[in-house]
Amino acid sequence: MKKILITGGAGFIGSHVVREFVKNYPNYHIINLDALTYAGNLENLRDIEHESNYTFIKADITDADHILHMFKENKPDGVIHLAAESHVDRSITNPTAFVMTNVVGTVNLLNAAKEIWKDDYADKRFHHVSTDEVYGTLGEEGLFSETTPYDPHSPYSASKASSDHFVRAYHDTYGLPIVVTNCSNNYGPNHFPEKLIPLCIHNVLNNRPLPIYGDGKFTRDWLFVKDHAKAIDLVFHNGKNGDSYNVGGFNEWQNIDLVRELCRQMDIKLNRPEGTSAKLITFVKDRPGHDLRYAIDATKINKELGYKPSVTFEEGLSITIDWFLNNQDWLDNVTSGEYQKYYENQYKS
Repeated sequence: MKKILITGGAGFIGSHVVREFVKNYPNYHIINLDALTYAGNLENLRDIEHESNYTFIKADITDADHILHMFKENKPDGVIHLAAESHVDRSITNPTAFVMTNVVGTVNLLNAAKEIWKDDYADKRFHHVSTDEVYGTLGEEGLFSETTPYDPHSPYSASKASSDHFVRAYHDTYGLPIVVTNCSNNYGPNHFPEKLIPLCIHNVLNNRPLPIYGDGKFTRDWLFVKDHAKAIDLVFHNGKNGDSYNVGGFNEWQNIDLVRELCRQMDIKLNRPEGTSAKLITFVKDRPGHDLRYAIDATKINKELGYKPSVTFEEGLSITIDWFLNNQDWLDNVTSGEYQKYYENQYKS
């Protein structure tokens, strides 16, 4: 049975990728490795935690010795690397943590893969999942392609750009079989509520202000997380060694328009008068180094691998809001910190 190691598999995107592989590939054994820092939540995976082809391992990718030992013990045939510090605001406050996880942690995984695969790279793959933020910022026109020069502006994006370069360097220097994907902003069920969409859903439910940076005109391309998981599946299995693929949702929205659409949908779902939630919108001081616009050109993955989003943004946002409304216990556990006790209760004898 082929073994696939997924790092960061208890996080937002990672949990959807783990579920995609556990459910769709019963002939694979999926090893979910996560340090369970603040955003790692095993409650995201309750529905598959007892599946016979699934194993969870608590480990920190910054611990090189532990990672190498774990690789030698489990001998994975493939790696899908999603573990990362990912919140820009946190990177501004504590950039060193982002260097350690995103750069040093990635190199530790590369070294471990190189060590255990050194005698035979055949049928092996290291899939590194990255972000569109490595490209910097766009004006009112244009799209990021796979050949766009890197121009990161925040400690977060700089750390991810560095990790991308290391992954490609290991391919060029050692022949390590790698693929890289750079995705746009994800949204969907299980999203940790520090990010814009789940934060606004939570705040609307509690009649709290909806903070919008600057004038609200910062523009992002939004990708439904389940579509991202399917794209990772496609690239992991069918992408060309050494290649990069941009994954986008073809959904550009200014922040202020996105939040207004979210408010409109929530008023309907909560049976509130139209405009009630929008009154909570509050403009706040912009953050340093804020990129104006990101937009992904996903032509390559569409033409080569047949990828396309399954939902429009309005549809995906509706699904997302419904999930949060139907899973308020999950949201309460996350916002209160209770979710962090799940590992101790479920996995400790």
